[in-house]
Amino acid sequence: MTAAVVAAVWSSATHSFSKFAHGELQLVEGQGVAGDAHCGVTVKHRSRVARDPTQPNLRQVHLIQGELFDELAAQGFGVQPGQLGENITTRGIDLLALPRDTELRIGAAVVLRVTGLRNPCPQIENFETGLLKAVVDKDVNGEVVRKAGVMSVVLAGGVVKPGDAIDVRLPPVPHVRLERV
Repeated sequence: MTAAVVAAVWSSATHSFSKFAHGELQLVEGQGVAGDAHCGVTVKHRSRVARDPTQPNLRQVHLIQGELFDELAAQGFGVQPGQLGENITTRGIDLLALPRDTELRIGAAVVLRVTGLRNPCPQIENFETGLLKAVVDKDVNGEVVRKAGVMSVVLAGGVVKPGDAIDVRLPPVPHVRLERV
């Protein structure tokens, strides 16, 4: 089994679709990625702010499994890590299979709590034709499968950088399946 690690880290001070590579990110407890447009205690996603700006920010840190980019490349897509707007690209962990409230301990100090699935939006289709369908699929039972990563909140802040180990701590049973947030 491959060890779970941080492959790359990304942020953007503006509400750009893609994010920019960094050598490290500073995560702030209860807020998210320092300097990122989505950092804050309350929602920062523009459509959610328009509906209710007082909602808690359950989307402070966005993680995508690097294996998704391999899958998309095999289907002929040219999308690269960071281009789908994630803050952390991982390797060696099936993020989509984690239950809600899983803790991800990253590096020496950071602890994230997984809150749910990213709900892919039409901007993904605008980025590359056919990409939205590739990241929103259906399983054998006809259930929607959202592949565009997971969202989380910061329980303990600190520095995250490529190569940091990720330790997965599952919540107590019964586990609750991830839903879109």
